[in-house]
Amino acid sequence: MDSARDLLVALARRYAFSDLGALTSDAEVAEVCEFGHRLLSLDAEDFAAAARVVPADLRRRARACHMPQTPREQPRGALESLRPAYGLLLEVIAARWHRRELSPMIAAVHIASEYLPLLAFEPYLGHAGDPARWPEGLSATGSRFGVIGDRECDHTKAEQSATNRTLRVSIEPGEGWRAYFDRQHSQVAGALAVCVASCRNPCTAMDWIKPDARSDLQAAARTALAFAETPLVRLRHAAPVGHGFGVPSPEEVLEAWERSRAALAKHPIGTAALEDDGFPLPGLASLFSAAAGAEIRPATLLRGVSEHIVQLLRRG
Repeated sequence: MDSARDLLVALARRYAFSDLGALTSDAEVAEVCEFGHRLLSLDAEDFAAAARVVPADLRRRARACHMPQTPREQPRGALESLRPAYGLLLEVIAARWHRRELSPMIAAVHIASEYLPLLAFEPYLGHAGDPARWPEGLSATGSRFGVIGDRECDHTKAEQSATNRTLRVSIEPGEGWRAYFDRQHSQVAGALAVCVASCRNPCTAMDWIKPDARSDLQAAARTALAFAETPLVRLRHAAPVGHGFGVPSPEEVLEAWERSRAALAKHPIGTAALEDDGFPLPGLASLFSAAAGAEIRPATLLRGVSEHIVQLLRRG
């Protein structure tokens, strides 16, 4: 038995890619570990930068979760569809749960909550919130979308600023494009949900959505807004990635999720969270699927990276 190799294999199977990369003397293994660490860390800016030593299938699937770094970059990755990215989010959440890394797990849940409105809008937009492809109806006559300072609009000042920026960011240079995604795109997601689900003074911004489809989108958007306010998502503010210093225990996470499920069940689409779907947080995958209008299951990207590294370690 090669005890050193066995240790490295064990690290690979635990998705401990950063530790394994630091310990290995094999340059190829180290490069694949770097790729795996980016996936586990949800470093979506760099998913497309995988080295050629990473199998083509894994690179292709990671690129589907990649956030384009310029307005014209092709393919569009997560701006084309968020469904692959949500599959990866579920896989990361499950991996962090099993490793008892609860702070980064809650951070991943928080990311999922921020972009859930765009997942709900995707079937109606035909894309996942690509600023280069917004429908012209958002700026139709009578629309307040992106109008800064309009007191009749229910958007916050930050949302008004973000929606104003999103309508013109596709003609900005790459630096401005990246800054927008770092700071404002998630606010646009929430603003869209407000437009269709809770605006007290509706304008013409959502008139491009066919009337017979609007009620379904409204239900999905309301569920997305409700998820962002659940006890589970609010745990982020008690973790080091939030504003405090405490780390939630597994029992606290499960208790918060149970209270979240009860709150979500008040919404027709939110009842999907009550399903026992086998996910570590039962019903979370079903909730994302219901909001998306399509089945979303945990990806197998991390597992694929792990299996490939094990093969590399055992070669020869």
